[in-house]
Amino acid sequence: MSRKYPIIAVTGSSGAGTTTVMNSFKHIFRREAIHAQVVEGDSFHRYDRLAMRAQMKEQEAQGNKNFSHFGPEANLLDELEALFKSYAASGSGKYRKYLHDAAEAAPYKQEPGTFTPWETIEANTDLLFYEGLHGGYADNKINVAAPVDLLVGVVPIINLEWIQKLHRDQKLRGYSQEAVTDVILRRMPDYVSHICPQFSRTHVNFQRVPTVDTSNPFIAKDIPSADESMVVIRFANPKGIDFPYLLSMLHDSWMTRPNTLVIPGGKMGLAMQMIFTPMILKLIDTKRKSF
Repeated sequence: MSRKYPIIAVTGSSGAGTTTVMNSFKHIFRREAIHAQVVEGDSFHRYDRLAMRAQMKEQEAQGNKNFSHFGPEANLLDELEALFKSYAASGSGKYRKYLHDAAEAAPYKQEPGTFTPWETIEANTDLLFYEGLHGGYADNKINVAAPVDLLVGVVPIINLEWIQKLHRDQKLRGYSQEAVTDVILRRMPDYVSHICPQFSRTHVNFQRVPTVDTSNPFIAKDIPSADESMVVIRFANPKGIDFPYLLSMLHDSWMTRPNTLVIPGGKMGLAMQMIFTPMILKLIDTKRKSF
């Protein structure tokens, strides 16, 4: 962790809703005039889109049917750790962008599914903000999580996560249900081994729990709405959290444990604003006092 160069990371699997959380943070950055360097986890994949498809076929031919972006082998976690360490030490480091679609690729005159060249983070940013799969990753050689000042987990219950992925990939990307199901099954070992452990390292977890039947996610016709959900918010260290204030502002909320708050799903955005704004301002205040 760094007093001068703070890092915030949001970690969660594909389809978990981390992008929604990222947008909430962007609102805070804009409102508080905070200059944040945003880094997406996809930019630290090891292979571009075409190379990943080829690598998956090669791995499957060798008997590995579980090769996925969830595992360390398909990612540049050494480089991600190096970026976090470098930024925490000097406010600088190397990053790149992954171009998801034609609109993102057009300004760079590249094909979708490719990476931009590596570049150096511009000087004088207030903090680094990461959103992706591995913001809290750690093993016996790599510890991406160690330099992170605020680590946030976004974790819908597993059936809801599958429903969100099924709907997104079928409707927006044109995949068949069989293809999406195959992806879910292929990722499961890495999800258990490399994604789940990160949520024990987070400072705050947001877990959306639907209040409608999601027992068979593969036949669900709709994604449960925010109004059909509750959100469980768990604080690793509840010291300094003003729970009475949160309960008074977030109506129909309650506490289930000394460090756990349950709120209506529709108030997740408001809760994030209330919880993270003072945390971020404290990081910025500490940063300014350290110079």
